[in-house]
Amino acid sequence: MRVFLAGAGGVIGRRLTPLLVKMGHQVSGTTRAAEKADAIRAMGAEPVVVDVFDKAALTRAVAAARPDAVIHQLTDLAYGPDSPHYQEGLKRNARIRVEGTPNLAAAAKAAGVRRLIAQSIAFIYAPGPGARVETDPMAPAEGAMASTIPAVKALEDAVLAMPEGIVLRYGYFWGPGTWAGDKPGKRPCVHLDAAAQACANALTRGEPGLYNIAEDDPGLSSEKAKRLLGFDPGFRF
Repeated sequence: MRVFLAGAGGVIGRRLTPLLVKMGHQVSGTTRAAEKADAIRAMGAEPVVVDVFDKAALTRAVAAARPDAVIHQLTDLAYGPDSPHYQEGLKRNARIRVEGTPNLAAAAKAAGVRRLIAQSIAFIYAPGPGARVETDPMAPAEGAMASTIPAVKALEDAVLAMPEGIVLRYGYFWGPGTWAGDKPGKRPCVHLDAAAQACANALTRGEPGLYNIAEDDPGLSSEKAKRLLGFDPGFRF
């Protein structure tokens, strides 16, 4: 399968790209930074230097790649929660969700692509009894989540408007290159490799919709992803 992976040079993209290549997919991987092109090529993908906010250039890039599916793993969170630059990163990340996602969805549609798989987050549910499932409501857009909730909703709406839109609501990442490092941090959590596996599987499995992607947790259920995507929280690549 020909795959257009937006965010191939990111923290999950660096695990997902070689996994997709090993599975036999032909990957075109994007980065905004030309100096990262060689690293993407070394993972077995064809680098594409493009900015998701440049709608015309993005549309041309997707068309040139002739993908069967598009994956959205773009984020902009270079600094951790304890950094003074963290809030700036949240704003940049929200802009990717709100402005970049529709651009990517439009480029996919223009290229005749039906399946768009995108990264979202699983720690956005309103409190409630038992493990949260995909049909449960999001938390109110207030306090620390005042900008995050509307941005997540904008991303998910744009993806689910696609004929085969799949949203992967990831737990907090842990593993190589993450803020948590080599041990789980906040919960719900998911190792990068397991998150990558869920995304790779979603290329050919699963019905359109929302999927929680996290390790077993009393506050969150990933049973739907296990059943329909073959998600394995213990997968390591």
